[in-house]
Amino acid sequence: MDFFDFHHHKKNVAYGIYNAEPNVTPPDIPYSIGIHPKDIDINLIDNQLDWLLSNINENCLAIGECGLDSLVSIDQKIQEEVFLKQIKIANELKKPLIIHCVRKFYEVISFKKYAEQPMIIHGFNKKQNIAEDLLKKNFYLSFGKPVLYNLSLQHILKIKPLDKIFLETDNEDFNLEELYKKTSELKGISLEKLNEQIIENLETIKNG
Repeated sequence: MDFFDFHHHKKNVAYGIYNAEPNVTPPDIPYSIGIHPKDIDINLIDNQLDWLLSNINENCLAIGECGLDSLVSIDQKIQEEVFLKQIKIANELKKPLIIHCVRKFYEVISFKKYAEQPMIIHGFNKKQNIAEDLLKKNFYLSFGKPVLYNLSLQHILKIKPLDKIFLETDNEDFNLEELYKKTSELKGISLEKLNEQIIENLETIKNG
């Protein structure tokens, strides 16, 4: 059985969404493309947006990673401006958004009103109250390796709606099947049913 990797950084994985590297032409596999907060160059923002737009083709499944990060040196206001520009690109191209967020969840939630397409928080590993607030605003959550050992995340995943989740490796080196098996165990469903639901969720976000 193949397992869909919602967000990864491996050019040799075709069954998933590869995160395109900045200023590089994406490989010929399904990918997302965006300007990560840490990669924003305040002197070259227009060039970076041109790169993003000129590298969108039929393999592009989403815009991102994009979002807000309190730990990077880029000014918050500039981060927000670049984030909003990418939301508008996603609206125009009818692509879902893969969101990177570090300690700025309520600011990201405030941007939801501008988005006409689904927004997915990738690598979610925060507390239950944040998960609940995100789900109330119709965000999807994508979970990664920490679910294998973090009991709090396991609880969140166990009680959250199956039609609002994805699973990913991100840049971690582990077998994605382990994460699918743990999730099927937590949700009390078969691996086959989980796999079917993830693909159904993917079709839902692709269709807006």
